[in-house]
Amino acid sequence: MKLSINGRFLSQSLTGVQRYAAEIVKAMDRLLASGNAPSPLLDADWQILAPPNAQTLGGLCRIKIKRVGSLQGHAWDQLDLARAAAGTRLVSLANSGPVLHRDHLVVIHDAQVFKRPDFFSWRYLALHRSLGHLLARTATIATVSTFSRNELADALSLDPGSIPIIPNSAEHFASIEPDFSIIESLRLEPYRFFLFVGSMTKNKNVDTAIRAAERLGRADFPLVVVGGDNSKVFGGGVTKSSAGFIVAGRLKDEEVAALFARAAAFVFPSLYEGFGIPPLEAMYFACPVIASSAAAIRETCGDAAVYFDPLNPDELSARMRERIDLGRISAAEQQKQQGRLATYSWTKSAAAILEVLAQSTPRAISGGSAR
Repeated sequence: MKLSINGRFLSQSLTGVQRYAAEIVKAMDRLLASGNAPSPLLDADWQILAPPNAQTLGGLCRIKIKRVGSLQGHAWDQLDLARAAAGTRLVSLANSGPVLHRDHLVVIHDAQVFKRPDFFSWRYLALHRSLGHLLARTATIATVSTFSRNELADALSLDPGSIPIIPNSAEHFASIEPDFSIIESLRLEPYRFFLFVGSMTKNKNVDTAIRAAERLGRADFPLVVVGGDNSKVFGGGVTKSSAGFIVAGRLKDEEVAALFARAAAFVFPSLYEGFGIPPLEAMYFACPVIASSAAAIRETCGDAAVYFDPLNPDELSARMRERIDLGRISAAEQQKQQGRLATYSWTKSAAAILEVLAQSTPRAISGGSAR
């Protein structure tokens, strides 16, 4: 048996989807190397097929990386990858893959393009909706949460039972040593700032967090905004605001870890998620979480977060004020966080995806069950 992994994620900027793909691959490799995988897969030939501009993925023992083709983006997926993966079982972990490959498992992380078209341009919608519908007919679709499974089943006319759930985790921060110099660089007081971490896309809803910080009126408890492409949000050139927030831009994982470890609370105002990794990352550092009441986030965080309406900055401001009054995280709160963290692990998720691959024959994996 020969198994190929779609390595296009190695040529993309790092977001939660790319993090997911990398961590799942590394965890699968560890399971294969240790012999803790279904027997048919232990003897298989494993490879990552990646674009020519892909970065490497270090530390792999059983899974080798092979760069193929000359194209980029979706053209690489549909042409170069399709040719290179012919005759192999293909795993795509980052929302897309060649639509004509019939022995194919694809992880689609959410149904945003179907459920929230207001977040996207019409060109993006046309492409990704078409991809979703085609992949639903030619591949097995997997996803990351019960919420996303139900959303995708509805959007793609699939039986929810045909969609395996392969969740995210936050264990990738176990190997990260926090760089606490960022606290001084941003002129922050430990445990006297709120933290937002995320891309500047519409669903992340950073504007609500900023308005809540302004209404909080506590310059001594600023909101630190970490993420890329700030000019689209702040109009360009803004680095600080007297209204109570600090724009930190893109930071290294070591710096983000330090901010998680020293924040008064992590604020997550997202309007729509398929899972929501950042709250778990915050919990890994015993950082209190103030999260949107969106369904997938409630599924991920359970009773280990306090919630607010993501369309209501006054409600978020009230939750932030309550956190200031409560002070540092309590032992009871930490215990709830540990319970949520124990629910998820990259090893568990990698084992789940290997089990799906082991149980599926090429014929069985070549299409989800339609309703």
